[in-house]
Amino acid sequence: MKALYRNDPPGSLPDSWYVASAPTVPPRPALRGAVRCDVAIVGAGYTGLTAALTLAERGYSVRVLEAHRAGFGASGRNGGQVGSGFNKDQQWLAAKLGDGQARALWDLAEDGKALLRDLAARHAPDARYTPGVLHGQWTRAGADEDRRYADWLAATYGYETEYLDRDAFRAICPATVYEGGVLDMGAGHIHPLRYAQGLARAAEAAGAVIHETTEVTRIDGTQLVTPGGTVQAGHVILAGNGYLPDLDRRYAARVMPINSFIAATAPLGNRAAEVLRRDIAVADSKFVVNYFRLSEDQRLLFGGRESYSIGFPGDILTALRARMLRLFPTLADVEITHHWGGTLGITMTRLPYVTRLGPTTLAAGGFSGHGVALSGLAGRVMAEAVAGQAERLDLFGTLPIPPFPGGSGARAPLLTLAMTWFSLRDRLGI
Repeated sequence: MKALYRNDPPGSLPDSWYVASAPTVPPRPALRGAVRCDVAIVGAGYTGLTAALTLAERGYSVRVLEAHRAGFGASGRNGGQVGSGFNKDQQWLAAKLGDGQARALWDLAEDGKALLRDLAARHAPDARYTPGVLHGQWTRAGADEDRRYADWLAATYGYETEYLDRDAFRAICPATVYEGGVLDMGAGHIHPLRYAQGLARAAEAAGAVIHETTEVTRIDGTQLVTPGGTVQAGHVILAGNGYLPDLDRRYAARVMPINSFIAATAPLGNRAAEVLRRDIAVADSKFVVNYFRLSEDQRLLFGGRESYSIGFPGDILTALRARMLRLFPTLADVEITHHWGGTLGITMTRLPYVTRLGPTTLAAGGFSGHGVALSGLAGRVMAEAVAGQAERLDLFGTLPIPPFPGGSGARAPLLTLAMTWFSLRDRLGI
């Protein structure tokens, strides 16, 4: 069964704290009949909605086709962390691509954060963008490496972060597993579903049409086929990330869906200080990352563990709660009110795949945990390319994104073997 329908009923949003704390939006009508437009977009997440908003504001006729609801996928259920850079650090990129190219890509990622802040302020103030992400290291050697990298960023790019030793780190986040880390106030966190809802409202206000419960089952050139009708477009943008059906072999060979999971506790009240003493988000150095923050009503939103099959595990909560209590054992008596999973896209190099698949077809995905800012930027960049400004699309295209060994058929079992090894390394502290 497709990732689109394996874990969620058709036309639904997950039973998450994000859904419970966001406005209820009436369903949008599915596509019926044959229509034409300048640009057809597959997927109503950050990528597709930002592209739709950008193009509609420039006067293009735009149709967005979403198999479920706007914000259904990773955009409406992620950890809400707006990170800096990519899932490879700038020194890695400089070694691979050269200093100048790495700097240009850093500036591009900075544009992504600035774009999110601007769009959130204008269209989704209720998403409550808040500065601050703290990166935690489980070992002293890792903390020292973070300090050296922070110094390098400041000296090379003029980008300032704050290194925290063990005591300073634990004064903000009292989890005793951490030996230090870096506080990045240029990064931040946001309510992801409210942000997606704001983008959808803004795109519609600009003239874009969003069709929900409209799965694209086939693409013939620039004609998109759905169960209820067709769209003939001048350009096509594929923006489904990990939920994208195998509509294009080249994309499917490079972007693999994996699952991640989040739990929300009951409001902690004064006990919130047992988790965080500032309104920032935290992500750590484990290969299978722990990521967490406090909600506006002082719940712990804790994410981690991964799975590489299409379906979610039968029991999400037990392993996720164990990860949470490893960091915060004093919360053993706290109720978990919501837990949910979602599918994201990764690539072999953990770098985003933003590309032109043909003269009139563009695609983006594989944001690999850095999608809150980069996915919207990818939508903006693809919209620019449709309008004839392809410089930033070409810059994205310099990122090395090889296909998975064996293509889409063999990627899952091979990656599962690799990830099992990395998970064992995490547990052993290697």
